[in-house]
Amino acid sequence: MIKKLVIVGVGLIGGSFAMSLRNANMVEKIVGVGRSWENLSSALGTYVIDAAETSVANAVEGADLVVLAVPVGQMSSVMQEIAPVLSSHTVITDVGSTKQDVIELAARFMPGHLDRFVPGHPIAGAERSGVKAATDNLFQGKNVILTPLQDTREDALALVKDLWQKCGGIVHEMPPKVHDQIFAAVSHLPHVLAYALVADIAARPNARELFQFAAGGFRDFTRIASSSPEMWRDICLANREAMVSELDSYLAQVHHMRDAIAKGEGAELEKIFDAARNARNAWISGGNK
Repeated sequence: MIKKLVIVGVGLIGGSFAMSLRNANMVEKIVGVGRSWENLSSALGTYVIDAAETSVANAVEGADLVVLAVPVGQMSSVMQEIAPVLSSHTVITDVGSTKQDVIELAARFMPGHLDRFVPGHPIAGAERSGVKAATDNLFQGKNVILTPLQDTREDALALVKDLWQKCGGIVHEMPPKVHDQIFAAVSHLPHVLAYALVADIAARPNARELFQFAAGGFRDFTRIASSSPEMWRDICLANREAMVSELDSYLAQVHHMRDAIAKGEGAELEKIFDAARNARNAWISGGNK
């Protein structure tokens, strides 16, 4: 039982984590921290949290667990603020989509608390954001990645792992660099591509006409372009090395396909499409989400 849980950033992920643990009877008191009183009021009104604070330093005093659910670009300022007031027993975790940069920030700004820091990443995002999008089953059957440090205490890791499992998550552990490389390819790159396509169409003189006749394929491909621009700006910059590598690889594939189209090489196009379809069907039939 967690006596005091502090969620710094009561949005989709932070709010859903709080709701899931409350439903599992794993927490006595939940304190939410945020920049917007409107969002915090919504969280209070729907019993996602029990108390609200705009001062993260005030909120974390005496906490058993602090969850950093802010965009990665805000991590440094939050860590600097909480480091002097964290209790000696407080476990800290995060839900950021990049891990190497967050770990570097923790080493810089919370060096005395690294043994109780458990970096994490639930793979359960959505294009909607804010606490109004939170649900108590968001993590059910979803992968959750933990990238513990060499210094992370076993009891701290066990606590965070257990809580995610109580939320319905399937917990995996991996090195932070491996995490960032994987998610640059299968998460960060798709978001960049969706944003790029919508930005390209929107900038054309006949954009209104193009959007008027866009249908299911365009809607499906660009769904994630409705995600938080602030969050994805920070993710791209935080994971820039892996992102540039993935973009180069993708551009090489696009140029290959462009050449095949320009030269009328139907057999080559069909070969690429067939291989891609088979790979996706095998992934889907394998039950991966």
